[in-house]
Amino acid sequence: MISPLAYVHPEARIGENVEIAPFVYIDRNVVIGDNNTIMAGASILYGSRLGNGNTIFPGAVIGGIPQDLKFHGEESTAEIGDNNTIRENVTINRGTAAKGQTIVGNNNLLMEGAHVAHDILIGNHCIIGNSTKMAGEVVIDDNAIVSANVLMHQFCRVGGYVMIQGGCRFSKDIPPYIIAGREPIAFSGINIIGLRRHGFANEVIENIHNAYRVIYQGNLNTTDALKKVEDEFEKTPEIGYIIDFIRASERGIIK
Repeated sequence: MISPLAYVHPEARIGENVEIAPFVYIDRNVVIGDNNTIMAGASILYGSRLGNGNTIFPGAVIGGIPQDLKFHGEESTAEIGDNNTIRENVTINRGTAAKGQTIVGNNNLLMEGAHVAHDILIGNHCIIGNSTKMAGEVVIDDNAIVSANVLMHQFCRVGGYVMIQGGCRFSKDIPPYIIAGREPIAFSGINIIGLRRHGFANEVIENIHNAYRVIYQGNLNTTDALKKVEDEFEKTPEIGYIIDFIRASERGIIK
């Protein structure tokens, strides 16, 4: 299932039932698991690791060296999990000495032209829209949806179950369960539709909503708002996630 018009380095490790189309380039120090489909013109470069069941579309480049002047050729990887769909012209750079690896988890959809920079961590079941660009060391938690043409500053974190509207740009963290949109980007309510689709009960959604009323619509600063939520709300996993996320934020959260 390897086209004679593809180049596969003899040191690359290829699993079973892998389809490699014409004009694919697979470098040395590459490991590809089972049941992957790599379409014409894709490049899997040095340091790439693919799990099982991924589909790589034409023109995608995985494992390119970081676009970071601090990179000096150190050993690093770009690690893709299982069952991801990586569409046309997506670029995923490998890591630097900062973390050593760029990671894309499982069951993600990266749409055409998305850029995943060095040392990024993308969780599971995420959707990244067309032409969205992520700078180095961004973290995206599970089940986040990032629409098209979004620009993310380095070191930002995006919480789980978030919906980011198209065309946004941001340099602060986006806490979980919310919709972020407008220009400049701002808290735009709870991602109710997304939460319902994922099976969140109405009382859980209402509890999340009430917590964010305190955080975003009250007259308290962030520290006091978090203390109020911690003192007055039942410590459910969702409330704990919100509190821990915001307290751990080094860049601060969007307003």
